[in-house]
Amino acid sequence: MTQSIVHELKLQMRIGLPLVAMNLLWFGKITTTSVFLGHQGKVNLAGGSLGFSFANVTGFAVLYGISATMEPICGQAFGAKNFKLLHKTLLMAVLLLLLISIPISLLWLNVHKILIAFDLKEEISSIAKRYLIYLLPDLPVLSLLCPLKAYLSSQGVTLPIMYTTATATSLHIPINIFLSRAKRMEGVAMAVWITDLIVVILLTGYVIVSEGLKENKWKEGGWLDQDAQDWLKLLKLSVPCCLTVCLEWWCYEILVLLAWRLPNPVESVSALIIVFNFEYLLFAVMLSLGTCLATRVSNELGANNPKGAYRAAYTMLAVAVVSRIGMHWGFSM
Repeated sequence: MTQSIVHELKLQMRIGLPLVAMNLLWFGKITTTSVFLGHQGKVNLAGGSLGFSFANVTGFAVLYGISATMEPICGQAFGAKNFKLLHKTLLMAVLLLLLISIPISLLWLNVHKILIAFDLKEEISSIAKRYLIYLLPDLPVLSLLCPLKAYLSSQGVTLPIMYTTATATSLHIPINIFLSRAKRMEGVAMAVWITDLIVVILLTGYVIVSEGLKENKWKEGGWLDQDAQDWLKLLKLSVPCCLTVCLEWWCYEILVLLAWRLPNPVESVSALIIVFNFEYLLFAVMLSLGTCLATRVSNELGANNPKGAYRAAYTMLAVAVVSRIGMHWGFSM
């Protein structure tokens, strides 16, 4: 019993630690973006942060939530060695996210009218709109990036995600320096999707090469083998997954929108963004552990091993409790 738990813990650490590093780097990118927005002045920091919060509420949360649908499907498919289902789910998720990006784009283009309707100042609303217009390419980029990450992590392949994220994040600062000088606040928004695009290119190359080296997986096909029943199953599962992620993200982002009702809105929003950047550190670890658990449980269920899924669940629960206690102790020092 002890040996099986130790073995499970090793498996989870092999999957989870690269995810923790990846998410910390990814949230580090958000902090970097806030810093460069701050260099454009308090008003631009507040307006750009408002635009980014609106993007999170109406766009990014939706895309990440729907892509989370892939975790149980692809995880069980990999556990059952059903590579055909893996491939078709990846393609279907990409197409679905690209389709959903169209109404989200229209919403972003009209953000100025929406914010003014909520009694926000016209100057700040205009800045938020300008920021979102230059952030628009991130929607199709994330429509590729989110499924690619879910596709690999559901197979326990997390090191390439960490390496590609580290590479892109290391370039994020020089990209920001160049674009913020050339395009000011708009350049900061462009740097976000350019960094994401670098990860997409690197991960796509990795998937093509790795799948090509494992011909048994590649020859399984499934890339263009979808029917109406497959789409119905994906849509049915995507709604609760999307709502779960959205509700969690909205708890934070709605605070940013409400902060504009305070007596000193610019200073209040700027301070709130700084506080959230530290909160992201805690969120990054818990998010990584959750993804790791979803991978291990779905892999074991796909392999028809419910006892292994149960063992993975209580092992990760213990790890999460210890991690949470350790982080709170560290922040209180």
